[in-house]
Amino acid sequence: MPQVPRVKYAWPVRFVIAGLVVAAMALVAAVLITLSWYSSRTILLDMAALMARDTGQIVAERARRLTEPGALALRVLAFDPVVDARQLDDRLARRSVLATELAENPLVSAIHVGYENGDFLLMRALDRRDIRAQFQAPPQANYLVQVVTHGDDGQPHGLYLFYDARHELVLRRPEPDYRFDPRERPWYVGAKDTVSTVTSGPYVFFSTGQVGITLSRLAHSGGAIVAVDVALDDLGEALGGLGMTPGAELALVGQDGTVIGYRDMAMLPVRKNGVDPSSLRAIDALGIEALTHLWRTAAAGDGRVVAYESGGREWFGAALPFDGIEGMDMRLLTAAPVDELLGDLALNRTRMILISIALIALILPFGWQVGSAVGYALEGISAQSMRLARFNFRRRKDRAASALREVEALNEVMDKVAGSMESMLDISRVLGSEPRIETMLAQVLEKFVQATRSTGGAVYLFDREQQQLARAAAVGEQGGLRDAMSADEVAAAPAAAQDTGGRRLAFALPGRDAQPQGLLVLTHDKDWDHAAPAFQAFAERLTGMLAVAIETRRLIEAQRLLLESVTHILADAIDAKSPYTGGHCERVPKLAILLADRMQTETAGPYADFHLDEGEREAFRLAAWLHDCGKVTSPEHIMDKATKLELLYNRIHEIRMRFEVLWRDAEIDCLLARLRGEDPRAAETRRDARQARLHEDFRFVAACNIGGESLSDEAVERLQAIGTQTWMRHFDDALGLDEQESARLAGSRSGPPALPAVERLLADQPHHLVPWDEARRPAVERDDPRNIWGFDMRLPEYRRNMGELHNLAIQRGTLTDEDRFAINDHIVQTYIMLKRLPWPPHLERVPEIAANHHERMDGGGYPRRLRGEQLGTTERIIALVDVFEALTAVDRPYKAPKTLSESLLIMASMCRGGHLDPELFQYFMHSRVWQTYAQAYMVPAQIDTVDIEALARAAQPEASA
Repeated sequence: MPQVPRVKYAWPVRFVIAGLVVAAMALVAAVLITLSWYSSRTILLDMAALMARDTGQIVAERARRLTEPGALALRVLAFDPVVDARQLDDRLARRSVLATELAENPLVSAIHVGYENGDFLLMRALDRRDIRAQFQAPPQANYLVQVVTHGDDGQPHGLYLFYDARHELVLRRPEPDYRFDPRERPWYVGAKDTVSTVTSGPYVFFSTGQVGITLSRLAHSGGAIVAVDVALDDLGEALGGLGMTPGAELALVGQDGTVIGYRDMAMLPVRKNGVDPSSLRAIDALGIEALTHLWRTAAAGDGRVVAYESGGREWFGAALPFDGIEGMDMRLLTAAPVDELLGDLALNRTRMILISIALIALILPFGWQVGSAVGYALEGISAQSMRLARFNFRRRKDRAASALREVEALNEVMDKVAGSMESMLDISRVLGSEPRIETMLAQVLEKFVQATRSTGGAVYLFDREQQQLARAAAVGEQGGLRDAMSADEVAAAPAAAQDTGGRRLAFALPGRDAQPQGLLVLTHDKDWDHAAPAFQAFAERLTGMLAVAIETRRLIEAQRLLLESVTHILADAIDAKSPYTGGHCERVPKLAILLADRMQTETAGPYADFHLDEGEREAFRLAAWLHDCGKVTSPEHIMDKATKLELLYNRIHEIRMRFEVLWRDAEIDCLLARLRGEDPRAAETRRDARQARLHEDFRFVAACNIGGESLSDEAVERLQAIGTQTWMRHFDDALGLDEQESARLAGSRSGPPALPAVERLLADQPHHLVPWDEARRPAVERDDPRNIWGFDMRLPEYRRNMGELHNLAIQRGTLTDEDRFAINDHIVQTYIMLKRLPWPPHLERVPEIAANHHERMDGGGYPRRLRGEQLGTTERIIALVDVFEALTAVDRPYKAPKTLSESLLIMASMCRGGHLDPELFQYFMHSRVWQTYAQAYMVPAQIDTVDIEALARAAQPEASA
């Protein structure tokens, strides 16, 4: 065996062990220091990126809150009479409406209307000192109306009108130099060819010099553009308070690099040296080198954090895409100095190195024994740090307690930080997903207590009507908290909370306008962590998320109530439009909701699975209220047509006058016969017989005009015979006509007949036919290329047929085919009107539910000839209750109200004929919902005995009968 060469000098084992321990400890210390450095640096930088994104979301949300009230006001003002007024006095008569919109929407700085002839009207609130000074407003003036009108000479005339808080005129001041032409403005041009709300690009307002945007919308008549100005001052103020560090810089810029928002908004407009007063500063003109460098480096706006040098300092910045204002491509620039972000991290690294060296020297004798244990503990801490750096904030459930106090304390701190971060993420998730404020408050409060490691808490919401705070949610220990507090106690709540031995903290929850939204009260242990000022600062920052969520949900609820109110107002307006159908649009939704609610209680039968969630029920309710909204376009004289000859008046009076003429002619013929020497008795006999026949004929014509019973073919032939009688017309029938009627009369004959002219007693004249205007011809036929809605209706040859015999010969009711189409067109307009509205996802079926109630199960309905399998249960419900209400209504001019048994029998026959859903009708009868409705809306004479079983047999479809 070969001999191993001997080493001349061997190290003593204690030095080797000591050296290994020292090296291992040094290595561990270096590794831990490095990991801590990079982990802490990564966490700080990742938090900076997260804060930047949160800042973008906050600013975007604030931008949306700036524009949403203006857009809502536009949709209301687009239907206001001010858009159709042609005279200045008529426009000024609507000043109270405009002033109310300004008062209720403080974010809107001005409302203006541009007319197609160049006229212009603008109303603004004089609520700022600089604006009052600019317009030299009288002390008592609260509103300014700027007017441009065009006289007969076509020249614009400027005028300023100042009004007080009661909207009374204070000062009328002509402004000859005020020659504003709205038709040249982008907001007018952009909204002219669309029915949607148009948002202008940011610019400097002409009169006030504020930076803002203009929302504009085409008026319902198409003759004007209504717009609102929304100043962006709030965005600039918001940016000033959202910096991550004291030296951080934020700016909102457009895609071309122009600055839209900055903490000092006064720096933005350029008004000197002949530069366009509507222009904005470019980013490099601000003189903020860090922002300029960031824009040039990250202009793409992909949101990535970039590092760069600027002004001798290292910066981290990001250009975040900003979608706070719809239709605008903008970026939110956020930059912060690295040294401020990292703070004392570098100094702490040096300290840790020195401390590690000292510890190595001190614990060298024990290094070997505790080295492995310490290494294991540090590895666990490092692993937890890495999990935090990788956004894993879940605490380790299998972690064993360490015998080293510092290690265990550090583990506990890491667990607490991880728990707080996890609770904060849960709060963010709940705030973004839970729509109901009560549920949201309960869940957020529970996570809030966990995040702050408190023992309990409560949230109070401010009730403006009661002027008090009411407890809305509570969790954990309450410590004697009351259910309600008065308004006077709100301000004293934080101070009063400190009187509980330092175990309770109260935080006000103000809204964006500094108005109180509520109060958060936390109860906690009396320990060092909760006694530190940092805890109160941390909890107070978290409350901002809760305040924003409460305000946002209250705003959403207010908008929902506004939509509900507008829907009811529209329904009431339709009912008020006709004295004969008043209440229809109110009774149908009440009966429909009553029936749907009953169906949802079923646990067996065909409707055991019928269920409407909250969104579906809201959509169904709105659809029921809006099912006849298209009637706003229906001519009233057709909707209220009580007789066959009625247009805007009952033409039976005109025909009666012709009979009067023939009566007079009979008298004259008798007298002429006597003058000619004929036998007076014979002449009088002929006269009496002729007059008696005229009486009988007129009574027959008048009876036909009523339209009460079905008209037989024999009656139609008699009408034709009566109509062949003639009378002499001595006056020109072309005089006194409007332009269209005159054109129809001229087109129906080669020239005026010689007078006197022979006229028939009853006639269908060519000029009685009113053709379709091609520009207004309804696109309802299946093969019409303009029909994009899927309508399938037969269009009458003429828009109107006023022929006297044509109308008198109607065999049932009082409506001609042309009249019937004009009435049926209301459902076409209902569908088009509702489809054009920007419904949110949970309401997107409102147009379908509302517009399908005239479809039939057999596909023979209108306007789209849908079959039963294409109709949902909600559509079938509205179709059924619409028929029931129409049959039992007591306010129809063309029929007497029917009893319950008569109405249900008719509906049974409609089921048998494929009109209504037989299964739903069977449920309707057996549920006796109709009985509840009858007690509320029908007269006692209509409520009779109903044989449900007989009606059920009568309702069986023909195939199964």
